[in-house]
Amino acid sequence: MADCCQDKSCALERLRGRQSSTLKTVLWINAVMFVVVLAAARYASSTALLADSLDNLGDALTYALSLYAVGRGGRAKGGVSMLKGTLILGAALFVVAQIGYKILHPGVPLFDAMGIVGALALAANGACLALLWRHRHEDVNMSSVWECSRNDIAANLAVLLAAFSVWLVSSGWPDLVIGSLLALLFLHSAARVFRASFSALRAAA
Repeated sequence: MADCCQDKSCALERLRGRQSSTLKTVLWINAVMFVVVLAAARYASSTALLADSLDNLGDALTYALSLYAVGRGGRAKGGVSMLKGTLILGAALFVVAQIGYKILHPGVPLFDAMGIVGALALAANGACLALLWRHRHEDVNMSSVWECSRNDIAANLAVLLAAFSVWLVSSGWPDLVIGSLLALLFLHSAARVFRASFSALRAAA
């Protein structure tokens, strides 16, 4: 045991255990919230909620990939991080397509459902952010996870703003504007994750 701790392998194993435990918790939170928010998005006919639900789905997949990457080398972590960036990019493009559809088929979403589910999602993602806080600078794997979780908070606040704006003006345009801003946020986040992934892969090479 002394030799183990002397070469830091004990500390590394403890770190991996903490990372795995945190990732499993936030994975389940996001999987449940994806189902809840997607159902609410369909019921309320809200683009902002749809973007939020896709964010939860992307995060659940991201956390599953991150569990795979825990304890693996820099090349594996860089590759997994690259896949996470691809998932974020895919969510952004899907939201853009949904916005185009809503422009052609306008309607007013249900602001009350948006507000209630947006507040619930904010509480859930706030818990995830708190759990991931201590891991945010540990490696490229956990850093990209932190990036996704931070986006969640911004997305939830944007949904609440959209709900208030729809109620205020009795129009679906605020929902489309917020959905567009979320798509831009996803695109920016994907670019950041891609840059970090390339750096990790170059370092591993």
